Amino acid sequence: MATILVVEDTMTQAEVIGGTLRSAGYDVIVATSSEDAKVKLAQQKPNLMVLDVVLPGESGFELCRELKENADTKDIPVVLCSTKSGEMDRFWGMKQGAAAYLAKPVDTEELVRTVKMLIK
Repeated sequence: MATILVVEDTMTQAEVIGGTLRSAGYDVIVATSSEDAKVKLAQQKPNLMVLDVVLPGESGFELCRELKENADTKDIPVVLCSTKSGEMDRFWGMKQGAAAYLAKPVDTEELVRTVKMLIK
Protein backbone atom coordinates (compact mmCIF):
# COMPACT_ATOMS: atom_id res chain seq x y z
CA MET A 1 0.00 0.00 0.00
CA ALA A 2 1.31 3.45 -0.91
CA THR A 3 2.03 6.04 1.77
CA ILE A 4 1.18 9.72 1.31
CA LEU A 5 2.56 12.56 3.40
CA VAL A 6 -0.02 15.36 3.71
CA VAL A 7 1.52 18.69 4.77
CA GLU A 8 -1.31 20.97 5.85
CA ASP A 9 -1.46 23.43 8.75
CA THR A 10 -5.27 23.70 8.82
CA MET A 11 -6.61 20.65 10.67
CA THR A 12 -9.95 20.72 8.82
CA GLN A 13 -8.17 20.57 5.45
CA ALA A 14 -5.79 17.91 6.75
CA GLU A 15 -8.79 15.79 7.79
CA VAL A 16 -10.58 16.24 4.44
CA ILE A 17 -7.49 15.43 2.38
CA GLY A 18 -6.26 12.67 4.69
CA GLY A 19 -9.71 11.09 5.04
CA THR A 20 -10.26 11.13 1.28
CA LEU A 21 -6.91 9.43 0.65
CA ARG A 22 -7.45 6.86 3.42
CA SER A 23 -10.86 6.02 1.91
CA ALA A 24 -9.11 5.50 -1.43
CA GLY A 25 -6.84 2.92 0.22
CA TYR A 26 -3.69 4.88 1.01
CA ASP A 27 -1.71 5.11 4.25
CA VAL A 28 -1.61 8.77 5.30
CA ILE A 29 0.90 10.64 7.47
CA VAL A 30 0.05 14.25 8.40
CA ALA A 31 2.56 17.05 9.04
CA THR A 32 1.53 20.56 10.06
CA SER A 33 4.56 22.53 8.82
CA SER A 34 7.58 22.24 6.53
CA GLU A 35 9.78 21.51 9.56
CA ASP A 36 7.39 18.77 10.73
CA ALA A 37 7.39 17.36 7.18
CA LYS A 38 11.20 17.16 7.14
CA VAL A 39 11.17 15.21 10.42
CA LYS A 40 8.59 12.78 9.04
CA LEU A 41 10.50 12.44 5.74
CA ALA A 42 13.60 11.43 7.71
CA GLN A 43 11.55 8.71 9.45
CA GLN A 44 9.73 7.35 6.40
CA LYS A 45 9.95 8.11 2.69
CA PRO A 46 6.42 8.45 1.28
CA ASN A 47 5.33 7.49 -2.24
CA LEU A 48 3.81 10.95 -2.76
CA MET A 49 3.33 14.27 -0.94
CA VAL A 50 0.30 16.56 -0.88
CA LEU A 51 1.71 19.94 0.09
CA ASP A 52 -0.09 23.13 1.10
CA VAL A 53 1.51 26.29 -0.32
CA VAL A 54 0.81 28.59 2.66
CA LEU A 55 2.49 27.11 5.73
CA PRO A 56 3.99 28.59 8.91
CA GLY A 57 7.69 29.31 8.40
CA GLU A 58 8.89 27.90 5.10
CA SER A 59 6.30 27.89 2.31
CA GLY A 60 5.21 24.86 0.32
CA PHE A 61 6.93 26.35 -2.73
CA GLU A 62 10.24 26.50 -0.83
CA LEU A 63 9.88 22.97 0.57
CA CYS A 64 9.00 21.60 -2.87
CA ARG A 65 12.09 23.22 -4.39
CA GLU A 66 14.29 21.76 -1.59
CA LEU A 67 12.82 18.29 -2.08
CA LYS A 68 13.53 18.40 -5.81
CA GLU A 69 17.13 19.51 -5.23
CA ASN A 70 17.80 16.63 -2.77
CA ALA A 71 18.90 13.29 -4.27
CA ASP A 72 16.99 11.34 -1.57
CA THR A 73 13.63 13.06 -2.20
CA LYS A 74 13.74 14.32 -5.80
CA ASP A 75 11.72 11.36 -7.11
CA ILE A 76 8.79 11.81 -4.69
CA PRO A 77 5.87 13.31 -6.66
CA VAL A 78 4.54 16.50 -5.04
CA VAL A 79 0.95 17.71 -5.42
CA LEU A 80 0.67 21.35 -4.37
CA CYS A 81 -2.69 22.50 -2.97
CA SER A 82 -3.54 26.14 -2.44
CA THR A 83 -6.24 28.77 -2.29
CA LYS A 84 -3.87 30.66 -4.61
CA SER A 85 -5.36 29.40 -7.85
CA GLY A 86 -4.20 31.96 -10.41
CA GLU A 87 -2.29 30.93 -13.51
CA MET A 88 0.90 32.53 -12.17
CA ASP A 89 0.60 30.54 -8.92
CA ARG A 90 0.15 27.30 -10.91
CA PHE A 91 3.07 28.21 -13.16
CA TRP A 92 5.31 28.98 -10.17
CA GLY A 93 4.31 25.74 -8.42
CA MET A 94 5.14 23.64 -11.45
CA LYS A 95 8.42 25.53 -11.85
CA GLN A 96 9.37 24.45 -8.29
CA GLY A 97 9.06 20.82 -9.40
CA ALA A 98 5.48 19.95 -8.46
CA ALA A 99 3.87 17.13 -10.43
CA ALA A 100 0.40 18.69 -10.04
CA TYR A 101 -1.29 21.80 -8.63
CA LEU A 102 -4.82 21.65 -7.18
CA ALA A 103 -6.90 24.63 -6.08
CA LYS A 104 -8.64 24.68 -2.69
CA PRO A 105 -11.20 23.78 -1.69
CA VAL A 106 -9.85 20.51 -3.06
CA ASP A 107 -12.19 18.51 -5.29
CA THR A 108 -11.84 15.08 -3.63
CA GLU A 109 -12.46 13.15 -6.87
CA GLU A 110 -9.80 15.20 -8.67
CA LEU A 111 -7.40 14.61 -5.76
CA VAL A 112 -7.84 10.82 -5.91
CA ARG A 113 -7.54 10.82 -9.72
CA THR A 114 -4.34 12.88 -9.54
CA VAL A 115 -2.79 10.69 -6.85
CA LYS A 116 -3.65 7.46 -8.73
CA MET A 117 -2.10 8.90 -11.87
CA LEU A 118 1.14 9.82 -10.06
CA ILE A 119 1.52 6.60 -8.02
CA LYS A 120 1.99 3.82 -10.47
